[in-house]
Amino acid sequence: MDSLAGYVYKAAAEGRVLTLAALLLNHSEAETRYLLSYVTHLAGQRSTPLIIASRNGHDKVVRLLLDHYRVDTEQTGTVRFDGYVIDGATALWCSAGAGHFEVVRQLVCHQANVNHTTVTNSTPLRAACFDGRLDIVKYLVEHQANIGIANKYDNTCLMIAAYKGHTDVVGFLLEHGADPNAKAHCGATALHFAAEAGHLDIVKELVRCQAAMVVNGHGMTPLKVAAESCKADVVELLLLHAECDPHSRIEALELLGASFANDRENYDILKTYHYLYLAMLERHRDLGTLIAKELLPPIEAYGGRSECRTPQELEAIRADRNALHMEGLMVRERILGSDNIDVSHPIIYRGAVYADNMEFDQCIKLWLHALLLRQKGNRNTHKDLLRFAQVFSQMVHLKEPVGAEPVKQVLHCSVLEIQRSMARVEAAPEAELHTAMDNYESNVFTFLYLVCISTKTVCGEEERARINKQIYNLIQLDPRSREGSSLLHLAISSSTPVDDFHTNDVCTFPNAQVTKLLLDCGAQVNAVDHEGNSPLHIIVQYNRPISDFLTLHAIIISLVEAGAHTDMTNKQKKTPLDKSTTGVSEILLKTQMKMSLKCLASRAVRQHQITYRNQIPKTLEEFVEFH
Repeated sequence: MDSLAGYVYKAAAEGRVLTLAALLLNHSEAETRYLLSYVTHLAGQRSTPLIIASRNGHDKVVRLLLDHYRVDTEQTGTVRFDGYVIDGATALWCSAGAGHFEVVRQLVCHQANVNHTTVTNSTPLRAACFDGRLDIVKYLVEHQANIGIANKYDNTCLMIAAYKGHTDVVGFLLEHGADPNAKAHCGATALHFAAEAGHLDIVKELVRCQAAMVVNGHGMTPLKVAAESCKADVVELLLLHAECDPHSRIEALELLGASFANDRENYDILKTYHYLYLAMLERHRDLGTLIAKELLPPIEAYGGRSECRTPQELEAIRADRNALHMEGLMVRERILGSDNIDVSHPIIYRGAVYADNMEFDQCIKLWLHALLLRQKGNRNTHKDLLRFAQVFSQMVHLKEPVGAEPVKQVLHCSVLEIQRSMARVEAAPEAELHTAMDNYESNVFTFLYLVCISTKTVCGEEERARINKQIYNLIQLDPRSREGSSLLHLAISSSTPVDDFHTNDVCTFPNAQVTKLLLDCGAQVNAVDHEGNSPLHIIVQYNRPISDFLTLHAIIISLVEAGAHTDMTNKQKKTPLDKSTTGVSEILLKTQMKMSLKCLASRAVRQHQITYRNQIPKTLEEFVEFH
């Protein structure tokens, strides 16, 4: 029956109604019910014949299933739409979301629940609003679809239609009682969503329907959202809003100009000056009541400058693009606040432009500022840290000097991020554990890249000590990979991944210098992974013993001199010598083997199964177990 169910599903999915009817012929009622309720798992979707037929718009198949077989319209499955995975979707939700009006009509006529919600509380009406299908929206509302049902984020049908730019759907929803001032969890209204996306006609319609100029959870009004997104026409419209006071007007013009200065897709330095100048004139409109700026303290990343305070100061930098770029960044940070999630993006973009122009010092200053802002806001910074590894590697490759202080600062931030990502892994629910672990591991790999780069950084004793202190701090946290590999295991493993954007020009593993540095900073030479392998077990399996002989030799020497037990056994009772895969590593290991009386005694105890627990000191028990 399961095999037959696959053919039934395929016929329904492809709209082959006669084939489907033939497959279902001459089966008992129970068998037919089984075939038509069977959930097929395919390409990330879990669906029944009715759901997949509705999803694909096969109205003849749907009619057969509903009229002849009375299939339950409330069957639920998991489907993919526009990159989203929708759990708990009914056939009606799928047909509404895919824009199949005739299928929607048939399902509703067969009493499908028009307000059945998915796992995230999305309704068929919301699905139709997302796709902008006014005909389906009207039909569902005519058949008692509830306009006011919001999803689990309190995001309404009006909000999604406003964001997606479906003007006719927005107009219909407003005419039928949709609340223009309903708030999502983030505090945003439909006006925020329309303003951010730049849908001028929808903004006009919402304003006409008394949409208020409220702040969202980030302290942003729709006017500020439009300005931050470089939507100049929307800003100019909202400046006329009844709730727009002079201070809001000035900040919107400043934010709009500042955003044009450092936006990858909307960069326009002429508009930057134009809107900053308009704002400056507004501040000085009435000399008796000058509206002064509340300036931030000078920030080194922005060149230690202060914002312009007069039209004359602004006029003086009109032809200086770099000064206008920095002015824009200062204005954005002042208006949005340093804890705003969007403040860092233009800073990173401007830094990248400097890097492309080989102005690495300026790039690093900006990126460090952005990194500190993001960590202060407890954001996930694993991409930011990797970005530093990439630019440092590019500098090393080009023989540009890499400063010790920036490396130390990034290592410090890396330690903090790994500490936080360890906590995220501990707290992550099952569904999010894989992603949390991926981020955690990538942070550990990035730290190793930075350590590798630090070995190529020219610095004095004090600077080296400050760098080593950060390495020591992370070693104390003892981060581990999925396989239980410590930093030392990863440093001497050829399977440690290396980012391929500039980083692999400089960083390679196994790495003798990194190994030595980790050991000098306190790494445990006899740490074991989940298989009981010590770093020595790993390095003797290196498959390039001749072409990279110096690395192999240096690492084995470093490990042995640091106290690696050459006779230590893993979970398969194999010593490093047993695991050696080449004659070269075997010879190197034998020449370095230093068997102490303590080791010989431990091996004898294990070999002859002599009782030792609770009869010798605990530290000696651990030592015996190594063997």
